[in-house]
Amino acid sequence: MNPKWRQTISGGLEWCGTFGPATAFPVIALSLMPGEFALAAPTFPEMPDNSGAAGISAFAALIIITAVTALLHLTGRQRWLKREAQLSDDLVDARARLDRAQLFLAAERQICVTWNGAQSEPDIEGDLTLVTDALTPRRVLGFGTWLAPDIAKQVEQSVDRLRQRGETFRMPITSIHQRCLEIEGRAVGGRAVMRIRDVSGDRLELTRLGERHGKALMEIDGMRALLDAVPDPVWMRDVEGRLTWANPAYAQAVEAKDVQVAIEGSTELLDQPARDQARQACKNQEIWRARLPAVVKGERHLLEVIDVPSALGSTAMARDLSEIMEMRSDLERQMQAHERTLDQLSTAVAIFDRKRRLLFHNSAYRQLWSLEPAFLEQNPLDTEILDHLRAAHRLPEQADFRSWKQSLLAHYQAVESTGQVWHLPDGRTLRTVISPNPQGGVTYLFDNVTERFELETRYNGLIRAQGETLDTLHEGVAVFGADGRLKLFNPAFVRIWQIEDEGIDAAKLENLHIDQIAKICGKLLPNPAVWASIRSLVSGLHDARDVTKIRLERRDDSILDLSAAPLSDGATLLIFSDVTAATNFERALMERNQALVDAQRLRNDFVHHVSYELRSPLTNIIGFTQLLSDGAVGALNAKQSEYVGYVMKSSATLLAIINDILDLATIDMDRVELSLEDIDIRAVMDSVAMGVREWLTHSNIALNVVAMDDVGHMVADGKRLRQILFNLVSNAIGFSQPGQTISMAALKRGEEIVFKVSDQGVGIAPEMLDKVFDRFHTDKGITSHRGVGLGLSIVRAFVELHGGRVSVESVVNEGTVVTCILPIEARAAKVVRPDTLPQNGASLPAVAARGKLEAPAARKAP
Repeated sequence: MNPKWRQTISGGLEWCGTFGPATAFPVIALSLMPGEFALAAPTFPEMPDNSGAAGISAFAALIIITAVTALLHLTGRQRWLKREAQLSDDLVDARARLDRAQLFLAAERQICVTWNGAQSEPDIEGDLTLVTDALTPRRVLGFGTWLAPDIAKQVEQSVDRLRQRGETFRMPITSIHQRCLEIEGRAVGGRAVMRIRDVSGDRLELTRLGERHGKALMEIDGMRALLDAVPDPVWMRDVEGRLTWANPAYAQAVEAKDVQVAIEGSTELLDQPARDQARQACKNQEIWRARLPAVVKGERHLLEVIDVPSALGSTAMARDLSEIMEMRSDLERQMQAHERTLDQLSTAVAIFDRKRRLLFHNSAYRQLWSLEPAFLEQNPLDTEILDHLRAAHRLPEQADFRSWKQSLLAHYQAVESTGQVWHLPDGRTLRTVISPNPQGGVTYLFDNVTERFELETRYNGLIRAQGETLDTLHEGVAVFGADGRLKLFNPAFVRIWQIEDEGIDAAKLENLHIDQIAKICGKLLPNPAVWASIRSLVSGLHDARDVTKIRLERRDDSILDLSAAPLSDGATLLIFSDVTAATNFERALMERNQALVDAQRLRNDFVHHVSYELRSPLTNIIGFTQLLSDGAVGALNAKQSEYVGYVMKSSATLLAIINDILDLATIDMDRVELSLEDIDIRAVMDSVAMGVREWLTHSNIALNVVAMDDVGHMVADGKRLRQILFNLVSNAIGFSQPGQTISMAALKRGEEIVFKVSDQGVGIAPEMLDKVFDRFHTDKGITSHRGVGLGLSIVRAFVELHGGRVSVESVVNEGTVVTCILPIEARAAKVVRPDTLPQNGASLPAVAARGKLEAPAARKAP
């Protein structure tokens, strides 16, 4: 190549490197043009003249290339200008969209979190105060700081699945500040976006409705999935009765290709009459149930159909009973075969299949557990029966019933039979055998062994009780068998006969013959032949085996009572009782009792003797005193008359006391006899009032006698009745103050006459009421009234002798009421013996039989 051209091209390339390829070719072309067309700079070396043709060719080529390049440059520039304008428009649009997005984001309270990748940092924008008070955006992702722990865990898991697998989620939540929020997450343009919105008002209601709607859809889907899996045909009809939906089992039943074909072809499973009945029931808003035959898969089956009306029409389901009926027939035949055999057994039998459902039971099982036949005919599960029996408190009490039931159900997987003993709450005891069946399931066998267990328990208890009783008895007991050998004995037998003192081990006595026992024990008896008679009782032959009692006196002065009793099995029971102390005590008691009897007889004789001996001279004293007071032997001055009056009163009082003592002594000796007669009650009361009239006048006390009109007559001892009333009135006078009133009343009550004597005196303290009838007991601290304390004792004795009763009611400082209740027709009753009567007591005043004024006797007072 011409060096000038090479230099020119090289310079053009340098220009190209400086200003760009679009200007390289024009520079090179202008450099090669001759004359005035050549560029001044850059200056290239001159080309040789002999290269003109080649230069012109190169120049033309360069011109063409330059033109093409210029055109390409202009075209590209125009395209770049258009692209620049388009990008400018896109930028403006993007900014507008960004503004709108920010406006939309600020239009409601929400937070948007965006992740560009699984490991990228999130972009968080929005109102952070929606979930946290802090201004740190990262606190939004700390779900545990503003959500409950369980909800926060669910949100974190949903966010992880969104970022890793792009799973969309949406859930309503409630923050710990009780704010209703909605979190929604989805993948947008390869990014994970989570939005947290404040849900309130209509939106909250809409959200809740959406939740309910979604839940309802899921339930419908679940229900349809369930119905699709049900082997029984299920179908739905509209209000016109047209088929609108069916499950696969329906399509199979009507032999349709699929459900859609069955619906479009309106292929019916039921006959027209059945459909008409169902439609009529649907119109009446009634549930239609029926059992009817139908053709299912080309075969005739018995179906149980239920048709339920709804707002859109009706829904029906048909259950095939053919297989159930066949199984029931087989079961009935099996049950009949088992019943003929097992119903004859007293053992309760129950057979359960592998599904734990009752297949068979006999009558003994039903009676044992008191189960209703209707309940058993339902073929209940084993667990249902156990729960039913537990609810009825018929199973053994268990601390952990669930574990116990599981242990029973574990026998369905066992290979060997097991036996148990059940103690029921009602006291019965069952022996239970649980045997696994080869085809699956178990068989329960229940034997009621209550009686046997009770007999064994009772027998063992009796044996233990007898042993313990024998061991604790103070009597020596020995049982000899029919062969004459010792079978049973207690420690008292060894102690009484001092067997161990002889160096003999008591344990070796068992099975010893009566002869050997007699040799050991006969040493303590003065006459060893006594044991010979005992031996005859044990081993001898007797026509009648009667109980024999023998008293044994031993050398050590002890006394034993032997009682020999034959037993039913031919054995003989010997009982040795040490009665030494009892015998000595009995002798002492007999001697003491005899002494007491003698002393009592002596006392009674002394009382009678002294009383009669005192009454005779006292009567003389009273008689002579009356002569002196009457002036028969001469007139007395005032002082002498006063002294005679005192002697007269004291003598009369002493005579009354002696008479009371004689009365009580006579009562104690059972020598009192009532002279029963028909008496006028009013007349008796008037006579008593007349006898105390002078005393009432002297004491300035009033007496009211009240007798009801119907009181009438009664059968009693008039003398003793007057004495009863006289003592009561005298006692009331003695404890009354001047100006007070005493009442003596009588009334008829049924077959009884009630006498009441009441006063307004000082009364009796409650703690002293029980002692008012005690003999010789008086109170010395109330009034100046004194007595020996026999009046009320005599009153009670005579009232009880008439077959009546007496009671006292009193209030301190208000008065006393004494009530005597006597039968209208008295019958002499035996009075209480003196050993049961009180030995001390209060008394009422006594007045001489002639009615003279006497000093009143004291009565018990508080």
